[in-house]
Amino acid sequence: MSDARTPAQIEADIVRRRDQLAETLDEIGVRMHPKTIMGDVRARIASSVDQTAGRAFVAVNRTVSDVREKFVAEDGAPRLERLVPVALVAVGLVGLLAVSARRRRG
Repeated sequence: MSDARTPAQIEADIVRRRDQLAETLDEIGVRMHPKTIMGDVRARIASSVDQTAGRAFVAVNRTVSDVREKFVAEDGAPRLERLVPVALVAVGLVGLLAVSARRRRG
């Protein structure tokens, strides 16, 4: 038994392959279109920014939690033995900055 194909079968095969090739070329054209490329770049940048912002949020949240643990007791009461020295240092720094600013003006 021979697998000889008829001219109609060969022609149908050629038409089918031509259609497949046209679809492939259309898809390549869409993928390589500048608007498509820019859209893909924008999407990747947005994703990267979202990931970076998410990581930054987690890092800030962790830092705030760590600082809070140092200055607030488990029951929610402030730890005055730690807050008072920090407040005194902050007031001292603000005072030094004020004095320094007055000396520069005067």
